[in-house]
Amino acid sequence: MKIQFVAGLAALAALAAVPAFAQAPAAPAAAPAAAGAMMSVDKSTIGALWADAKGKEVLQKDVPGIEQYMDQIKDMTLAQVAPMSQGAIDDAKLKQIQADLDKAAGK
Repeated sequence: MKIQFVAGLAALAALAAVPAFAQAPAAPAAAPAAAGAMMSVDKSTIGALWADAKGKEVLQKDVPGIEQYMDQIKDMTLAQVAPMSQGAIDDAKLKQIQADLDKAAGK
């Protein structure tokens, strides 16, 4: 599982390095989570989750090794990274992470 995740993020890094030709402008990155705001796999950037102590704890638990890719993915959401992770972050994993984020936030 870890090897597959690492391979997926390596592929993501390679894609990020290739210039986008004839593509529509990218949607703006999700706004960072403000203090006390809801942490979300589809609305909070990975960098914002990482900056929050509880969010960082969840990421380290649910997506081990993610810190080594932070430079490439910090402005994306987990939902945006999932399709590029070669199955390492699937819908079930996103639901698990969201449940852990909700639990960490006291919901």
